[in-house]
Amino acid sequence: MASTKENLENAFAGESQANQKYRAFAKKAEKEGFPNIAKLFTTTAEAERIHAEGHLGALDGVSSTIENLKAAVAGETYEYTEMYPPMYELANSEDHKAKRMFRYALRVEEIHAKLYQFAIKAAEQGKDLDVSQIYLCPVCGNIEFAEPKGNCSVCGTPGSKFIKY
Repeated sequence: MASTKENLENAFAGESQANQKYRAFAKKAEKEGFPNIAKLFTTTAEAERIHAEGHLGALDGVSSTIENLKAAVAGETYEYTEMYPPMYELANSEDHKAKRMFRYALRVEEIHAKLYQFAIKAAEQGKDLDVSQIYLCPVCGNIEFAEPKGNCSVCGTPGSKFIKY
């Protein structure tokens, strides 16, 4: 029999995956001309996020900002050093279409870890990041603190396509 902690971890993973899946479903429904079905998927995705956040809270999975940043560095580092390399290698050897996103993720997760490390240094000094805008590549997930002047260094997407936050 599973422990409550194991149940919470499984529930968090399942709800998180449902959130992302329903967001993707909503985009597809919108493109296919079903705006109200898209709204249903979007609303349900938000409900799944609420569930996931509740499960994470019950796991005591949210700490201080500095501890959260350290956890984020550990997670991103695991992804680019251990998780994605064999996934990319296998997909590449099989010439599977997954190799593209695995390759992007492999490179981008390292960038994410470095950005989080930069944020840790600021937070440890009691400061926030000294950036006014953060830019996200909508194709590969690369993040930049300055407005991209050229193409994405990971996937080549024009900097003008980046999403400003």
